[in-house]
This record gives sequence, structure tokens and C-alpha cells, in this order.
Amino acid sequence: MPNTNFLLPDWDALGARDNDDLPLLASALLIARDEYPDLDPARYDALVQEHADHLRTEVAAIAAWPLKVAAINRHLFDELGYTGDHVEYYDPRNSYLNEVFDRRLGNPISLALVQMEVSRRLGIHLDGISFPGHFLVRMPVEEGVLVMDPFNGGRPLGVDELRERASQHLGGKTPDDNVLAHILDPAPHRAILVRMLRNLHAIYAERGEWDRAARSADRVLKLAPEQSDALRDRGLAYARLGHVAGAREDLANYLLRQPQADDAAAIRDRVITLGARRPRLH
Repeated sequence: MPNTNFLLPDWDALGARDNDDLPLLASALLIARDEYPDLDPARYDALVQEHADHLRTEVAAIAAWPLKVAAINRHLFDELGYTGDHVEYYDPRNSYLNEVFDRRLGNPISLALVQMEVSRRLGIHLDGISFPGHFLVRMPVEEGVLVMDPFNGGRPLGVDELRERASQHLGGKTPDDNVLAHILDPAPHRAILVRMLRNLHAIYAERGEWDRAARSADRVLKLAPEQSDALRDRGLAYARLGHVAGAREDLANYLLRQPQADDAAAIRDRVITLGARRPRLH
């Protein structure tokens, strides 16, 4: 039965909620509703439940936890066809969960969220990993952790491949055991949602869609008001849109928070330039 009481949280309330109290599915759909205001959240909640219910008997009959997850991955990625969008990786639709469900295409973090949510409803706890480059998923096992790549069918990744992937983002330096263990720490729900929004901001800034870039940065600040980079990003987007007062306020506050930032001099110059412009009238 569809859960007709499945409601999305309120943006203004998210910043005060504890990490463990942030609902991933509902919050990701809240992000999507900015772009798709007619989105029906109950429809996607019901779809996740349908995926889980289809697997329930099979998964319950399997004793080993890694084999339970393998059954989930086989259904999601092989039978249902959820897959990484290797052709149009930076298509913003890959970050909006309603589109991911409808198209069965996504980026690493959105596909991870589908995998995590279906597993959760089957009593299997998976954590996200804010791995450099591509987001990954992990599950504790007796030998340590099982790390999977949802962008590539939930494929398990060995230690050597994880080291090699990480080294590409560490200047070619291979991480030792301690560094790799830290990289593989579970990502809090807030960090997952912020990363989704940062991806969207980067896509929209690259496209010059500054209204959407500003919105993405603003949503980061709703989730994590302490994020100084988002304050800067929103201010720069406001400047591109001609919202001078908002841009000056955000960029000035960024400098107050981060006076020694690497880009502080450039941001000061931008504030001075904005100060010489007339505010846009509405």
C-alpha cells in the first residue's frame, strides 16, 4: 500500500536536525522538488517500497549479509536496470532522485541513495562514503568493510583498487592503511545531501545557469549554515544575476569567516567592484 502520509521536510527546519534524524530519501526528493515543483513524493516512496517488497522473501532466506546485498544489487542493477550515466555524466537529471527513479540513470551518489534506501527497508544498513571522485557505499563485514560502487552495478572494490582510485586524487600518492581507513569512514546524512547540492551547483555554474547555481548554494546553507564556501558561491552567483546587495553581503560575510582563504584577495576585489555598481532595482 502506498504511504500517502509520506511528506517532505521543511527546508527551514533541516539545519537544526541531527545528522541521524535527516531522512535521506525525503530530503533528496526535497532537493528535486525545487526543480520539479509538481513532484509527488509518495509515488517514489511507494516505488522504493515495491523494490524492497519484491526482494523481501529472497533476502530473508539468505544467511550471509554480503550475499543479501548481492541479491539486492542484482535486482536493482541487473534486473531493474539502474545504471550510471556514463554518456551524460553531468546531466543535472542524474542528481534529481525523481529523474533517477524514472530514467533508471544516475550519478554515483544518487544511485548509492537508491541502493541504501532499498537495503534499509530490508533491515540492511549501508553507509555512504564520500570517496574522492566517485561516491561509494560500504557495509561492515567480519573481515572489515565491503565497499561497493553503485555507479558500476554495485561492484565490490578490493583494497588495491581503492588505493589506486584514491591516489588519483592525492597527487599520485598511494594512501597508507590509516589514510585509506579515514577515507572510507561513513558519510553522515548531512554530508551526503550537501555533496548532492554541491554537484548541482558545479553543474549549473559551468552552464552559466546562475539562478539555479544560487539556489543550490542557498540550499547548502539551509542544511549546513556554517559552510563558508556555499556563502561565497551564492554571493558569486548573485553577482552574476545582478543582485548586488545580496552578493556584497554574502561575499563580505565570507571574508569575515575566512580572511585567510586562498581566494580572499580575489573576493575582496570582487566586493570592491560590486561596491562601485548601482544596486539592481526590482
